[in-house]
Amino acid sequence: MAAINKEVRANRKQQILETLASMLQTPRGEKITTAALAGKLEVSEAALYRHFANKAKMFEGLIEFIESALFGVINKITTDETDGLKQVQLMLTTMLKFAERNPGMSRVLIGDALVNENEALQSRINQLIDRLEASVKQSLRIAEAQGNKITDASIAANTMISFVVGRWHSFAKSGFKRKPSEQIEQHLALLITGSLQ
Repeated sequence: MAAINKEVRANRKQQILETLASMLQTPRGEKITTAALAGKLEVSEAALYRHFANKAKMFEGLIEFIESALFGVINKITTDETDGLKQVQLMLTTMLKFAERNPGMSRVLIGDALVNENEALQSRINQLIDRLEASVKQSLRIAEAQGNKITDASIAANTMISFVVGRWHSFAKSGFKRKPSEQIEQHLALLITGSLQ
């Protein structure tokens, strides 16, 4: 019986996070209140707080999902692909397509959904972006070790991540009309060849 209750709680928690993510997909980008979230779920606000201590914890759950999804794929890329430049290309493509497939998450990634929320949430997103940059830099260093002459791995990685964040921002601010992966091959070719000496 306890196992069933635990499963029901986990499912409800997941449902809350999925509903929050879908509410973030509205092009107008309105501030989400717990009252509005409870209304969408047809439960009381108190029912939400049985699963999450506060709204910040709900956003934390979304950030954990983003981290898990992105780094799960990035780790697979670094394991399966040996070519450093190909790793970079696949990582950047993953970041752009993730936002495209999860429009509401792009608002979390650019911090738009976190305005007026707990400051620690924005810090967590900043750390996530720093980790993404570190992953790209590591792959650029692998590319260097493989004989590619990289101008400066740190600057190149920062430029590439700035491009990705810019595409996420453009996607969210366009009401999800400007797809992050538009002309992706041409952009990545410029970014990658621009990093080579």
